[in-house]
Amino acid sequence: MTTLSWIIAATLLGGVLSVLAAFVFAAYAKPAQVPMLISYAVGALLGAVFIEVLPHAFEIASSAHSMAATILAGILLFFVLEKLVLWRHCHIEECEAHDPHAPPVRSHGHGHDHGRSGLMILIGDTFHNFVDGILVAAAFLANTELGVVTALAIIAHEIPQEVGDFLILLHSGYTKRMALLLNMLSSVAMVVGGVLAYFTLQTVEQWIPPLLGLASASMLYVAVADLIPGLHRRPELAATAQQVLLIGLGIGTIWLVAELAHSHT
Repeated sequence: MTTLSWIIAATLLGGVLSVLAAFVFAAYAKPAQVPMLISYAVGALLGAVFIEVLPHAFEIASSAHSMAATILAGILLFFVLEKLVLWRHCHIEECEAHDPHAPPVRSHGHGHDHGRSGLMILIGDTFHNFVDGILVAAAFLANTELGVVTALAIIAHEIPQEVGDFLILLHSGYTKRMALLLNMLSSVAMVVGGVLAYFTLQTVEQWIPPLLGLASASMLYVAVADLIPGLHRRPELAATAQQVLLIGLGIGTIWLVAELAHSHT
């Protein structure tokens, strides 16, 4: 397969799989099963960052200091984006609505209708998917193994995020079928971002190291700031043991995929 074929396949499959899996969980799975998915996603994200993306990013960076600065700037950037509603679609008075553990969204009586919340979900998802497509393309342009691992990690963290998004859309008045259709259309932005990045990054190769740094910052921020705090809501010993096991499983999956990809490259 050519690099462009890998990028198109990974972004298309990633978007479709994420949306379909999230739809099944949001529409049919028990709420108690969502934290298990989140724990696994944390492990996949951390595994991708520390096993594959960061080591390769430091290898091809002009200097370790510049790469560290890029990662730091990326974390601050994603913090600001989250505050501006674009990255995590968080309405100022409905932040809990994005949390899969939270109760269904209810009106707060301040004139913030659920239709607006649903619209913000779609806008934020489209932007998020576009950026993810660029990051996947940058990884594949570095090497195929890194691309596969990065795509897998993005799929893993997209699913629990999409579960929360689906819940908001359903409580915003959308039917299950319409929510699925709109999220599928939004996922096309990942393919667009990937293809666009393929043609632009090939001519500007110096963009690849900083984009890998931003990919690391993105995955770290999502894991540490978005997903892990939700796991702390279940501090009991049995839940903690289950979370650690699933995080370890997520890391192990990334390691196994990296080893398999490496053996075929």
